[in-house]
Amino acid sequence: MPIATSTTTSGRLLSLLSLLQVRRDWPGLLLAERLGVSERTVRRDVDRLRELGYVVHAVKGPDGGYRLEAGSQVPPLLFDEDQAVALAVALRIAVGTGAGIEEAAARALATVRQVMPVRLRQRIDALEIEPASGGAQVDTELLVALSTAIRAREELRFDYLAPGHESRQRRVQPHHLVVRAGRWYLVGWSPERDDWRTYRADRMTLRVPNGPRFTPRQVPGGDVSAFLSARFKGSDTVNAWPCRGEVVLALSLADVAPFTGDDTAEEVGPAKTRLLTGSWSWAALAAKLARFDAEIEVIGPPELREAFAELSERAARWSVTQQAAAAADPLRRSPTLHAPAGSAG
Repeated sequence: MPIATSTTTSGRLLSLLSLLQVRRDWPGLLLAERLGVSERTVRRDVDRLRELGYVVHAVKGPDGGYRLEAGSQVPPLLFDEDQAVALAVALRIAVGTGAGIEEAAARALATVRQVMPVRLRQRIDALEIEPASGGAQVDTELLVALSTAIRAREELRFDYLAPGHESRQRRVQPHHLVVRAGRWYLVGWSPERDDWRTYRADRMTLRVPNGPRFTPRQVPGGDVSAFLSARFKGSDTVNAWPCRGEVVLALSLADVAPFTGDDTAEEVGPAKTRLLTGSWSWAALAAKLARFDAEIEVIGPPELREAFAELSERAARWSVTQQAAAAADPLRRSPTLHAPAGSAG
């Protein structure tokens, strides 16, 4: 059945290119039927695509046909309106991720937007995306090199600079490249440690050449996003904090919700919110909850109550120590401000 095509040459080229992209081989007669033109017109349009830089091979056989191959350079691209909008939306999201590729994404977005009809520009300009903060800049060439090694299943050698440590060489079998909270992470298997490891891409300096090929493994649980989230929470296999507690905060749900993340919050009364949350230790969980600066009723477990008691005792000891030091050293006391002589009261 012929597809709806434009009578203009550019419209036919767009339709032809769209068809060539959806399957490997196309018989010339079938292309002509789908486009509603003659086989001779198909041959002329294929030649025009070749002139634009597309690598279209003629397929030998009783029916003949055409195959679109990858070229050595990026040719001019043709998109329908829905594809152009989807591309622009993706680029707007990339600009706002804080993932270190904002500049390249912004240049690409400007190029796409420049050739869009006014009605499409207005749709894109109406899209509001809050930019992420705290992202570390990452060279796009590094991201490409990591992705290439993952696809080729080649070991990587790189120098890794962790905070507070000297740069150390690592050898890793790369499996996944993930962006999270504005940072790129490489998830891979370390033959040296016989375990999974995660590395921030902005702290990596690759060595060349790559190492030998390897047989890929499956991350624990099969979900790399859940695995990475679990690692951040101090767990190897389960996407959950090792220490979880339940409290009631003397705050409204509207006051608590912006800070809950993946926690569970439920309003249980006027200015009362039940919160189920977690952290990597009971002390850290108590400190996390104390930051709300509100009355807290601990529902459980007992370990959380004990952590609050220890936190309170520690703060009291610190306060006593500071008061004693201030009493022994007058210079440590808060200065008293006096009005200059002759000034108005």
